[in-house]
Amino acid sequence: MAQYDNNTYARPGTATRSGADVDQGLRSYMLGVYNYMSAGVALTGGVAYGMYMLTTTTDKTLAAATLKNGIMLTELGKTLYMSPIQWVLMLAPLGIVLYLGIRSHKMSASYAQGVFWLYAAAVGASISFILLKYTGMSIARTFFISAAAFAGLSAYGYTTKRDISGWGAFLVMGLIGVILASILQIFIQSSALQFALSVVGLLIFAGFTAYDTQQIKDDYYTSSGYGVEALAKSSIFGALSLYQDFLGIFMNLLSLTGDRE
Repeated sequence: MAQYDNNTYARPGTATRSGADVDQGLRSYMLGVYNYMSAGVALTGGVAYGMYMLTTTTDKTLAAATLKNGIMLTELGKTLYMSPIQWVLMLAPLGIVLYLGIRSHKMSASYAQGVFWLYAAAVGASISFILLKYTGMSIARTFFISAAAFAGLSAYGYTTKRDISGWGAFLVMGLIGVILASILQIFIQSSALQFALSVVGLLIFAGFTAYDTQQIKDDYYTSSGYGVEALAKSSIFGALSLYQDFLGIFMNLLSLTGDRE
């Protein structure tokens, strides 16, 4: 979803590379991007589940609060989900990703990777509430549907000969509109608006998946002239973009189709 300019290294002297070398390099680069992205998703899921285990209980003597759906919260759960601290959980990922955007030019690849892992963990903590809201079966079902949709859309962005860079401006404008409407939704709590936001959000992140994949592919040809460090850093930010796209697809699809506890 978010592309960062990682070409902060001096370009070395030009070198000739065969088409086979470029193709093999591109495949390795994209595999690295997908590996980072997948590991980020796994970390998010692990942190979310760990938070769920720490904040809920089946022992009534340990329950500090009980939700409307009957789920009992521990003292930690009550503190995290029923106090102003919940806003810290929700906004922490935004703060981290803004930091990444502002400092991207000055980060080394290893530092950017560390911040990426921190971001994925923070997202896991912030979305752990879905395990309180939706059934485990519907979360698992939505995850696999989202993964299949993401794979198809990303494959399209990678293989298409069509230049879809023009999608970027429309997708960003649509995302800004969804964010503004989501802020409004916090105050009016309209089920119709929530449904519309989920549908539009799903379409926007679907478009971003194809768009970002093509941009990441193009970034390889740009960054490869700047050295190994630039490529490594570019792959991390590419993974961040695809991670955000997958998360957007998953969360919006879950809002539309998830079975509530």
